[in-house]
Amino acid sequence: MSDSGTRLFARYAYPPNALGYCGPEGASVLLRADATAEIAARARAFQGAWAYLEFIARSADIADPLDARVVEAYWIGNDLLDRVPPAALAAFLRRRFAGQEGGSWASAQDRAVAHHSFHVFEVYPWLGLLRRTGNPAAVSVLDRCRIRTGTVRAVHGPTATVVSRPLIWTDGTLTSGPPADEVVRTLPRDVESGDRVALHWDWICDVLTPAQQTAIEEQEHRRLDTLFQPNPGAASTSPKRQ
Repeated sequence: MSDSGTRLFARYAYPPNALGYCGPEGASVLLRADATAEIAARARAFQGAWAYLEFIARSADIADPLDARVVEAYWIGNDLLDRVPPAALAAFLRRRFAGQEGGSWASAQDRAVAHHSFHVFEVYPWLGLLRRTGNPAAVSVLDRCRIRTGTVRAVHGPTATVVSRPLIWTDGTLTSGPPADEVVRTLPRDVESGDRVALHWDWICDVLTPAQQTAIEEQEHRRLDTLFQPNPGAASTSPKRQ
């Protein structure tokens, strides 16, 4: 078991777990530096994320799904994603998420990617709901659920002001809007003004290198560019937590 990979997983998984959207009860365990063994055991209960971690590890011939390289590939993006065959991943997900309604994932085939952005935009039903109804609540959920990047403007104790680019729905297309400030909570203790950061829901969960920031943004841009080409796959709604 990789302690660094387990801690990285915990930082990205904590926000939705604390909000009750995924994973087992007791999210505070994910913040304990001395609880890596317990966190590793709990990680398996994050059914969505764990499925991708397993498949990335298997495709890259890495024994531990919580290896730091595997965890980074799923939440941020790295070259391990190139070792995941899209059609094989799509077939794996059809078996793993059998009965999951909504989204365009079941017909993904060659566009399937073992990255969190794929799960947000193709497995969850919110983009399908947005396309049919234009419901602004769907934009908000997609914006918060994705891993987004930002730059810290100021730190105020346990919170920080960050400039990021929220998702907007315009002319039938989901895209990044103009930069805007938001106040979020901080998980890393050493966040400083000027840091590039990853955000998940209302938390800063990681301080990023320039390459990591680019990886997150490129994965999202590819996903949205692909989905808003003609016939990326039909989508329907009926939420089911993963």
